[in-house]
Amino acid sequence: MTGNRQTDLSDLSFDELDEHNFPRAEENEFDRVVERAISRRGFLGGVLAFGSGAAVMGTGLLDSTSAQAQAASRFAFTPIAAQTDGTVHVPEGYDWKLLARWGDPYFSGVDAFDPETGVSLEASDKVFGENTDGMESFVYNGHQLLAINHEYVNPKINLPLTGGETETAEDALKLQNMQGVSVIEIAEDDSGWSIVVDSPFNRRIHQNTPMKISGPAAGHDLLKTEADPSGTSALGTMNNCGSGKTPWGTYLTCEENFNTYFGTTEASQDQKPIERPFGYDRYGIANEGRYGYEKFDPRFDFSKNPNEPNRFGWIVEIDPTDPNNTPVKRTALGRFKHENAEVVLSRDGRVVVYLGDDERGEFLYKFVSNGSYVPGGPTEGLLDDGTLYVAKFNDDQSGEWLALTPDTTGMPLAEILVYSRIAASKVGATTMDRPEWVAANPHAVEAYCCLTNNKNRGVKTNAGGDETPVGGPNPRETNNYGQIVRWFPREDDHGSTTFDWDLYVMAGNPTVHKDAYAGSENVNEGNLFNSPDGMAFDSSGIVWIQTDGDDSNEGDFAGMGNNQMLAGDPVTGEIARFMTGPNGCEVTGLCWSADRRTMFVGIQHPGSNWPDGGKLTRSSVIAIKRSDNGLIG
Repeated sequence: MTGNRQTDLSDLSFDELDEHNFPRAEENEFDRVVERAISRRGFLGGVLAFGSGAAVMGTGLLDSTSAQAQAASRFAFTPIAAQTDGTVHVPEGYDWKLLARWGDPYFSGVDAFDPETGVSLEASDKVFGENTDGMESFVYNGHQLLAINHEYVNPKINLPLTGGETETAEDALKLQNMQGVSVIEIAEDDSGWSIVVDSPFNRRIHQNTPMKISGPAAGHDLLKTEADPSGTSALGTMNNCGSGKTPWGTYLTCEENFNTYFGTTEASQDQKPIERPFGYDRYGIANEGRYGYEKFDPRFDFSKNPNEPNRFGWIVEIDPTDPNNTPVKRTALGRFKHENAEVVLSRDGRVVVYLGDDERGEFLYKFVSNGSYVPGGPTEGLLDDGTLYVAKFNDDQSGEWLALTPDTTGMPLAEILVYSRIAASKVGATTMDRPEWVAANPHAVEAYCCLTNNKNRGVKTNAGGDETPVGGPNPRETNNYGQIVRWFPREDDHGSTTFDWDLYVMAGNPTVHKDAYAGSENVNEGNLFNSPDGMAFDSSGIVWIQTDGDDSNEGDFAGMGNNQMLAGDPVTGEIARFMTGPNGCEVTGLCWSADRRTMFVGIQHPGSNWPDGGKLTRSSVIAIKRSDNGLIG
């Protein structure tokens, strides 16, 4: 996820946002939209968006039913107020404790975390990594396992003796080890949850872990390198953002901002620009990598290995129950800045994977397998053989999934997958306001996607990319707040190529604005938030929304406080704040224990000396429980 991070080169900070005059919605357009949407679906909640720049409001039914909705609330907690301090807050009757912090060991004899210098090189692939993100829970033969992403590193924290500069190959290796994925066994006793040190399941997967490449692009010339002339194996996974879980019990980790890891040591000659391979501009690959790997590791120097960046930006499948398992990059799911991978089944058992590309002006995708999943049956090939689609949202609140095939794009299949963004532009997909996490309702055939924000309306953010005009699911001119789009597959089938859609919520600030920037009618002074990012449903059908936005608590963002996690009711549209994180953090990653009595939540890049008051801030996973040990999801 890319929010207001100082270390994210692919995104600007919120401090660079301009002042804007916000347009007002036209009342007659609002009435027309509401009447049409209610007559089709009869929803109480949701927000409806139409046209270029007009009509962005709720259905009008939330006001008349607010008392009933509150009385019948399905939330088992009292919402909390916004917070601006440096710690975690949860509702009365709930408690939180640390489960794992950056630097916590997985094995005996590992160097202890140093409060001055952090993690040693020797320990860097044997401890809890930096900047936790997506995670999933697994149970295997009575063992509670977690698979957890470590999205990126903060060099000033990991390399404090050099001021954050990568000065040696050892520095580069340390940073490479601190990212990727953890698989850990955890257990609960009277003092709470903790890592089972020396568990045979404990494992770190990092930027030098051997990987297989499978699917239609495997072996293509675009994936071949001098070290791997077959184009079927790779080293490592990087910038692991969101996650997913398959019905057969494997973990899907998603490679997001891979572009920032590559650079070149080749100097420009006679002021002529450095020659750059096709696709580099569209995928944002610059001449200098964010960590300086290219100076010490030729794999990351594209002047020496121009195809190496093509081997990243994929979904990687990992078996968390087998520490000897070789992770597999599934090329059939496309190459872009993957946020997460939400897996569901069609009515006939085909595997459907929803996928967001987290960049302004990019797209929402889905993959549909050709084969069907049969519990207990073979699964190999289900994520290799199928069709990749991209979403087109129409202004009449209908939509269609456009197949990315040689016939529709004029491109060979392997190139469609390596250059999925370019293929999606060719078929006329709808550009989006940073499509991030997708979540599917377990009790209804519907899915949701966080559209986090877009300050670049009308700007081509990538060379050859498309502008993101006002309209459809992107209804506001300058979108500093974000929204969540929801779609309903036709015939109640995730395998359908057509759907209807609305907006479940538009974040905003009704204490500052009286127009569309006040947000939808399910946004109020008590639940203000911006930049929805992470998202997951619990088993009861409540959708949990996590934020990664502006936590200045000033101006347009007054009253929003720190980044947070909220609960949403898909039926009534009610949204309530459940948790707030330390100032400066992103709240990201959510899963539950097997008994549903513990909620595991990630706290990424807290801006203070949280959680232990030391010199170095430590990203962590916390465990939240009810004080009476009741169900929490």
